[in-house]
Amino acid sequence: MKNKIAILGSTGSIGFTTLKIIKKDKKNFEIKLLSTNDNAKKIFKQAKEFNVKNVIIINPIKFNSWKSKFKKNKIKIYNNFTCINKIFKKKIDYSINAISGVDGLNPTLKIIKFSKRIAIANKESIICGWNLISKELKKYKTQFIPVDSEHFSIYQLIKNQNPSLIKKIVLTASGGPFFNRKQKKKISVQDALKHPNWKMGKKITIDSSTLVNKVFEVIEAKKIFNLKMKDISILVNQNSYIHAIVLFKNGIIKLLAHETKMDIPISNSIYEASAENKINSKDLNINKINNINLTRPEINQFKVLKILKLIPSKDSLFETVLITVNDELVDLFLNRKIEYKMISALLLKIINFKNLKKYCKVKPISIEQIYKTRNYVKRVVKTYVSKSY
Repeated sequence: MKNKIAILGSTGSIGFTTLKIIKKDKKNFEIKLLSTNDNAKKIFKQAKEFNVKNVIIINPIKFNSWKSKFKKNKIKIYNNFTCINKIFKKKIDYSINAISGVDGLNPTLKIIKFSKRIAIANKESIICGWNLISKELKKYKTQFIPVDSEHFSIYQLIKNQNPSLIKKIVLTASGGPFFNRKQKKKISVQDALKHPNWKMGKKITIDSSTLVNKVFEVIEAKKIFNLKMKDISILVNQNSYIHAIVLFKNGIIKLLAHETKMDIPISNSIYEASAENKINSKDLNINKINNINLTRPEINQFKVLKILKLIPSKDSLFETVLITVNDELVDLFLNRKIEYKMISALLLKIINFKNLKKYCKVKPISIEQIYKTRNYVKRVVKTYVSKSY
């Protein structure tokens, strides 16, 4: 019997990698649903190639201009995620959410009900709405697997372990293109997008360069694995070979290494312990192992690390504030409206605004509340930057 799966965000890099893995083993999979925001041309090709009968295109202009072509090819096309209730009548084997940004939260919550196992590559959803996600996971008894390389590594290292034995977790960072290097006075978009090890989207590559991505991953780990902030730390491993380290109270230290490609966490989330999970990976890289060279990132270089002391111990809307302010600032930089160094400086300044700090004490109770907060914060950032710069 074929494994039935859904890929949300199939036209992005994570979605592309997921389809690449499935393509090698097409006989064992049936893709029930693909989604995209606006890449209608690409998702049409994907639907044809993998014989997918259900597609979601969120952008209304693209939806309207392409719907006749999809219908002619007997592919059902929808323009929002309420259709999930129509498409699925019982649980499918596997879903992956690769939609970027907080917009990924709503589809996550909707598809959990119909998934035996869900892999989430969307850190914003987890950071802003983990209490909502975890509630749905428990309600529908859905297995959750994180596919960020660091959290996937932690998941593998602590699987089948007593959680009370965990002493400390270490997330590793590449340090980005500017680690221990004298930065130019003016850094171009092209400079900041030159990640030394990974091929990623523009937004996450900029986040990696400022190290705010690692701040987000600390928050993510805190929520997913039910940890305290003091029990999570960051070390820089410039060759990106070591992805996580776990220290246990019994004296054992485990670390996980793999090549810098997302095929590995995604494929393992699809197949888990199955013998069918075969990846064309290289042998042990002795040079990388011999040159792990773990170092602590300096707060003078990566000022966003100051944010770690501001994170509330309990779930709050402050995480939505933080994600949204950073999203807006990175977008301004990519559109050449602000300089690179202003991303971190303005992020630290704006999240400390009195009208935003109050969200530290507000618990997220609904997706509508999270989206309302996000929209308000977007206006605050745009107004402040337009008036001041």
